[in-house]
Amino acid sequence: MPQVVEITVYTIDELSDAAKEKARAWYRESCLDHEWYDFVYEDFQTICAILGVTLRTSPVRLYGGGTRDKPHLYWTGFWNQGDGASFEASYAHARGAAKAIRDHAPKDDELHRIADALQAVQKRNFFQVHASIRQQGRYCHEYTMTIEVERDSPTWQPPTDDAEDAVTEAMRDLARWLYRQLRAEYEHLTSDDAIDETLAANESTFTASGEYFV
Repeated sequence: MPQVVEITVYTIDELSDAAKEKARAWYRESCLDHEWYDFVYEDFQTICAILGVTLRTSPVRLYGGGTRDKPHLYWTGFWNQGDGASFEASYAHARGAAKAIRDHAPKDDELHRIADALQAVQKRNFFQVHASIRQQGRYCHEYTMTIEVERDSPTWQPPTDDAEDAVTEAMRDLARWLYRQLRAEYEHLTSDDAIDETLAANESTFTASGEYFV
């Protein structure tokens, strides 16, 4: 025969400290949106466009039909040695990038430095430098990107001696920036305060031990 079982359930703020930790661990493992990084990706694509970096993309089929362009961004994280981010793209001079990046991210000194470094090397090469960035191997961090730098000179002038190193380091710094943004976003979304706020807003309930109650 069916039986009626009564159980007392609690919201996250009503749990003991130990039960709260169990509830948060459940959320981190099961409930974080699998595309939590979309905002970081969108911002990175905007920044790349400002700097003259055109990310490679591939069409991805959507569930409702149609497709969308998925950028070639790669990362692993966030606690193992060798974790990092990389990307595939082409690069060419973008006029006004130094000012535009300051308008977009006025407090981000690292992006300002990257834009200034690219502007400086382009100026030394009469704004003719371009590059191709490819990902190699099964790992992904800034050093798994192969970066080929050339100069599109009508008189066949080679790039200045420092051009390859300057562009390569700027692209790797950009990959490092992406990784830091991904890590910061993940740490924010999985922080105790953020999880508690989400669980409270969703009116999630738990047993006294911190087990999620459906």
